[in-house]
Amino acid sequence: MNLPQDFIDKMKILMGKGSDELFNSYDQPESKGIRTNTLKLAPEKLSGKLPFETQKVNWCHEGFYIDSTIRPGKNPYYYCGLYYVQEPTAMAAVEALSPEPGDWVLDLCAAPGGKSTQIAAKLQGRGLLVANELVNSRAGILSTNIERMGIANAVVTNEFPERLADSFYQRFDKILVDAPCSGEGMFRKDPGALSDWSLERVDRCVGKQEKILETAHRLLKPGGVLVYATCTFSPEENEQIIEAFINKYSYELKSIELTGLEDHGRVEWTRKNTKSIENALRIMPMKVKGEGHFIAKLVKVGPCSDENNAKQGYAKSRLKKATRAELQDYESFARDSLDKDFYKSFEHRLYLSGEHLYALPEGLALETISNLKVLRPGLHLGEFKKNRFEPSYALAMALKLSEAKNVCDLKEEDQAYHYLKGEALNLVAEKGWVLIGYQGDSLGFGKASEGIIKNHYPKGLRIRKK
Repeated sequence: MNLPQDFIDKMKILMGKGSDELFNSYDQPESKGIRTNTLKLAPEKLSGKLPFETQKVNWCHEGFYIDSTIRPGKNPYYYCGLYYVQEPTAMAAVEALSPEPGDWVLDLCAAPGGKSTQIAAKLQGRGLLVANELVNSRAGILSTNIERMGIANAVVTNEFPERLADSFYQRFDKILVDAPCSGEGMFRKDPGALSDWSLERVDRCVGKQEKILETAHRLLKPGGVLVYATCTFSPEENEQIIEAFINKYSYELKSIELTGLEDHGRVEWTRKNTKSIENALRIMPMKVKGEGHFIAKLVKVGPCSDENNAKQGYAKSRLKKATRAELQDYESFARDSLDKDFYKSFEHRLYLSGEHLYALPEGLALETISNLKVLRPGLHLGEFKKNRFEPSYALAMALKLSEAKNVCDLKEEDQAYHYLKGEALNLVAEKGWVLIGYQGDSLGFGKASEGIIKNHYPKGLRIRKK
């Protein structure tokens, strides 16, 4: 690989003879992995279903290495949301954060959604996940991945981080800052990171990272956990930025104990020789099977010194509490099509945005998000159309087959591919909405009539071939 000369010179100064081992690692094949969606099944069951071999990832119980020639995004189980395709060492940041059911968690730079979906799986449907992405197009991808994994307790926002602090001041138990960075650890995997790299880019990233951390500080509860992660080797973006942050604010830098990851932050790469920096984690590609990362875990010792005096003024929400009269068509659908325990569990938190119906996450007040640009304010249940309610893809993916009354569980792989292409199914089912599954797991909705099931898989997600 032709590495930038400025990068080579810099790493030789920092690492000495050890830099040759780093440079050589860029010529090795990249590692590919998948992570089990434990909202749907256990890792042991996933490995038994897959038509390809897997190898456990040491630091993530839900993670598996797969062969680099495998195309896991082409398997029907992928479309069932049973797993997320994720680089193995990228799984370590959320393992360090260690979310627990009931936590309020913020993923501040969330697209495309690997770490958000990993957080959601650990929450197990309890608590709140706010997944934020500033870039509009990337936020849409994030939202789709949240839906595919069947996540019901997530809010997807498309905001500047400081705008979130206006609404969620000191509200989160845990925050992940997977910071935009110069991407040195991704040179092998992402040619774009290699072509975009420069010393000036490193400096620009540091400025962004400082602002994001300042905002994260205002969003985190006293006693809360903040994990800062990058995919770069640059000390300016790693040890030095964390050193400056903990010297400014009251945080304790905690050690990170993850099996198989034993390289630590370099005190000698700091500006002030801060000893606790060695509690941070460095993942070096010549020492592990994966790409390069830096992770720091910080616990907030005291409250913010400032007060939340921010003014809110734009992106007024269209959400409003749904009335019984407005819900008649939905309630008719729910009674006819869904298990009572499922839909009754969120009947007190139903909100409308235009003709679209959502179930807000438990404990989240409408006022909290009313001034934010929200793409997904919880579970999208469906849309009201003329004299009927049409259930959503997101609802289908949040359902177990046992929670729907009218089910068509496809047993053959070719049948699943026909459905994923958008084709009608020549199968008999009770008239009305049908939850389509594949070998026990949801794929989406169809509507049965006159001996066929009309396809309602979203057009934007349909595949062209296997």
